[in-house]
Amino acid sequence: MEHFTLSETEWRKKLSPEAYHVLREAGTERAFSGRYNNNKADGVYRCGGCAQPLFDSADKYDSGSGWPSFTQPISPEYVTEHTDRTHGMTRTEARCARCDGHLGHVFPDGPPPTGLRYCMNSLSLDFRARGSSDSDESHG
Repeated sequence: MEHFTLSETEWRKKLSPEAYHVLREAGTERAFSGRYNNNKADGVYRCGGCAQPLFDSADKYDSGSGWPSFTQPISPEYVTEHTDRTHGMTRTEARCARCDGHLGHVFPDGPPPTGLRYCMNSLSLDFRARGSSDSDESHG
């Protein structure tokens, strides 16, 4: 996968201040505040930084957490996982493999088939409805 790299100045021009805080500074939006928390439309969730397809709506579920949650990414190659020891706890951080943008965290309390909850920030995602001109590009 080809990496997508911008300077900090370019990222600040490309992203809203809120999206910059989440994607580039590992921030977290308030629970239940994100535009995709209750989105039930059919489509693909892409990285808000580089447009890499990350999650399919078929894998989205209502976790009750207040953030969009998925059982798995479209491909494990698209989301990297890192140990996050901030805020006095140990968690697994999820990042876009293409641009290294912070997406959210992965928790081991999800439903089958994976038992995982990819708990993502809406500000790190860009939803494209299936059938729109650029939602059905190859996932590879």
